[in-house]
Amino acid sequence: MNTAAHSSVFGAVHLGHVVIETERFADWRRFGTDAIGMHRDELDTGLMRFRLDEQECRFLLQRGPAEDVVATGWHVDDHAAFEQIEARVRARGVPVVEGTAEQAALRGVERLLRFPGPKGITQELCTTPLTSREPLRMLASGWVTGDSGMGHVAITSARPTLMHGYFHTVFDARLTDYIDETISGVKLKIRFLRVNERHHSIAIAAVRGLPIDPVRTRVQHLNIQAARLDDLARSYQRVHELGFEMALSVGQHTNDKELSYYARTPSGFEWEVGWNPIVIDETTWEPSTHRGISTWGHTPVGGSIIAKLDQFRTGARSLTRREKTVPALSGTGVPDD
Repeated sequence: MNTAAHSSVFGAVHLGHVVIETERFADWRRFGTDAIGMHRDELDTGLMRFRLDEQECRFLLQRGPAEDVVATGWHVDDHAAFEQIEARVRARGVPVVEGTAEQAALRGVERLLRFPGPKGITQELCTTPLTSREPLRMLASGWVTGDSGMGHVAITSARPTLMHGYFHTVFDARLTDYIDETISGVKLKIRFLRVNERHHSIAIAAVRGLPIDPVRTRVQHLNIQAARLDDLARSYQRVHELGFEMALSVGQHTNDKELSYYARTPSGFEWEVGWNPIVIDETTWEPSTHRGISTWGHTPVGGSIIAKLDQFRTGARSLTRREKTVPALSGTGVPDD
């Protein structure tokens, strides 16, 4: 096997884009543009993109029934690292498909490879993101992307060790820390993984002691980072004024110290707008466990007994179906945590 495939790509990988499948374009248009405050580009009746910065695409919305995230895109700094990751995936017998020219153009990248990921979320490997000449038209003053990538993805899983192993194998993801939390009597353990200086690009939440997944959607939430505290506060106000559901009020997390709130998207998963998380210093950082998700705030907003019962029903149904994993990419180098 090629030795290059084993050299670390940590730091060269960044969350670059997310693909969402939805039929609720009108609601997403209001949510993304008027509430959250991102730049929107309409491509045709079945395609829409949101921008956060100079890159052509950060969120691609395509028409379909899933009402969920269907792919996450990882921008890789150079062709050498891109080919290292490709070699790892191919060497383990996992099918890799080269994206079409149209798919690459929609995502605003030059090179695009697609391969299976946990929970059926396609992983997309990209290089050389394209920039737009069109000035940003958005309500926010800006969003933090750059070397940290554009935010993070949080996923619930009944197979957290396999999921951790997947991102370690493919991207050399490192464990940043854990959070233990009890919500409505259910004990959760959350693993936070980083692929660069951002505290985490992937969060994996699991119910301790029970192989259930309490969330309908493949992702529990997506996160983007506001450039200024004022951007966070104003978007929070707009979400309320426009009538979108708020999941959690403003609060501060125990581990990354990010100030944030969580709104519910038109597709049902949550959307976290955050501000000012810590940046990891690789020379000094050691993983630890935090008790509780938040030092203050992040209190549930609204909700009902019916909604809680639906969540328990979802968890019960998850016992009857096996979570999608990619065993060939999920088994090495990770302690059984």
